Amino acid sequence: MNRSTAFGGAAPATGRVPHHSGADVVIVGAGVAGLAAALALHAPAGKRQPRVQLISKRRLGEGGASNWAQGGVAAAMAAEDSPQRHAADTLAVSGGIGDRAAVELLTTRGPRRMRQLLANGALFDRDTDGNLALGREAAHSASRILHAGGDATGAEMVRALTAAVRDASWIEVLEETFVEDLLLERGRVVGVLARRVGEEDVVPIGAGAVVLASGGIGQAWLFTTNPPEATGDGLAMAARAGARLADLEFMQFHPTALATRRDPLPLLTEALRGEGARLLDDRGRRFMLAEHPLAELAPRDVVARAIFGRVQRGESVFLDATEAVGERFPQRFPTVFARCREEGIDPRVEPMPVTPAAHYHMGGVAVDLAGRTSITGLWACGEVASTGVHGANRLASNSLLEALVFGAEVGEDVATVAAEPPDLAIVRRAAREAGARSTMDAAPRPIGLPGMGAVTRGVSRPGSRQLAVESDRATQLRARVRQLLWDHVGVERDADGLATALHELDAIASDAAAASGELRNLVTVGRLVTAAALLREESRGAHWRRDFPAPDSSSAQRTFATTDELLTAATRAAEPELAAASR
Repeated sequence: MNRSTAFGGAAPATGRVPHHSGADVVIVGAGVAGLAAALALHAPAGKRQPRVQLISKRRLGEGGASNWAQGGVAAAMAAEDSPQRHAADTLAVSGGIGDRAAVELLTTRGPRRMRQLLANGALFDRDTDGNLALGREAAHSASRILHAGGDATGAEMVRALTAAVRDASWIEVLEETFVEDLLLERGRVVGVLARRVGEEDVVPIGAGAVVLASGGIGQAWLFTTNPPEATGDGLAMAARAGARLADLEFMQFHPTALATRRDPLPLLTEALRGEGARLLDDRGRRFMLAEHPLAELAPRDVVARAIFGRVQRGESVFLDATEAVGERFPQRFPTVFARCREEGIDPRVEPMPVTPAAHYHMGGVAVDLAGRTSITGLWACGEVASTGVHGANRLASNSLLEALVFGAEVGEDVATVAAEPPDLAIVRRAAREAGARSTMDAAPRPIGLPGMGAVTRGVSRPGSRQLAVESDRATQLRARVRQLLWDHVGVERDADGLATALHELDAIASDAAAASGELRNLVTVGRLVTAAALLREESRGAHWRRDFPAPDSSSAQRTFATTDELLTAATRAAEPELAAASR
């Protein structure tokens, strides 16, 4: 399939948020999931082609977790492999709660989506015979990991998809635009509130359908591999709108972030261990042999806890690739090599210091196999969504495949039902109600709606000159949230710490509402993850409780709840812990 057949024609428009804006479909986020959804929005035979607005927090093709993804993308492309084998591996590490139907959809349709991406210009690494070079990573039973540029897989996928989006005549791109909230009318999503980054005025954008593809929540933790944009915006918006949420307690901590003073921490890709790099303690001993039969290739939660325990005791842990990669480092892993050299480390001849860091959220907005949420008119895909594919623990390199496959599934589904934007009067009314709506974190009220122009003025926004005095306070609150999550809702958790974190986050929430959209969202997702972690009184996958270190067979199921249900139950559960702590 050539590009014109697959994706379309003229370049999209970019620029300011229009005051009289609207589209058949608004997609929030321009990583792999959002791009794939936009490109899949072809009208079925006999239907009108939907008009799509793709909203990106950064410039198109820049920033975002997809761009940063190093490890690769998993798909059963080899003759000796199969989607069934890939599905079995995915379910094996899911902590017993992976959704089989979602996993089978992922692994069965994954190879076809990857072949389409290859046919449209994505450049993946190949061996000397010109065949795809397939690597192996933790908990995979076969070599099925495709890489691009050694450790720049996500960036290459974004490059190829972005080029296709720029050729698509039905896609309008709004760059450097932040979506504040969803617009609701009688329980249906009818658009979004958006503003240009660095500007104050908030503008309503009407839409017949909204797709959240806004990424994850990694910036809620002090130590993270996630880019600055990963502030949980889509999850927080859906939560405020009353959407059903799923599996929020399951945050994956990558075992091997480079232990530096940088924020975020540079990632040391899983592929290093796949090539034979070894984890060493501060005495030079290979400790993973005693932790798991697969040693360094054990599931990520096992490796992360083994490293975390040593770091907590004041020990150092290193990843040694001097023998496994050695002099090939600059060519084989150029991104990792560059990050190490920036820190004065030469991984060709010395081991790299590592620490776990918040990496990927398995939970999110609950969706069905077509990406539909519990709210009419709202879809979600990528990390913001919880498809059930990952269960309690994500198999390495499945995230990019999930974004590609489910992004395309969402686009195709939306194309069959997408309506024209609602009437102007409906969007105006929804915009007024969005500002006045009582939310759990006291969103600012609008002071007027002149036509379809700005609906909120004079409230704290990033970049607002008149409120620069509040920026230091916002920075302090953000740092406090991230420290709380790392200390109490991190690699290891217990009831005392979770109750303390929930109590403090509740106190921060009112201040955060007057600071900025991103900070408000970080507090929202922090409270929700903490609540879910407090309520799951067992250890499963990436969720590890010191006070409940074993899995509970009666809890071998996914968690579904709305914001009100989660916070009400968790507040009740936290009361005994807080009372005991005060005595």
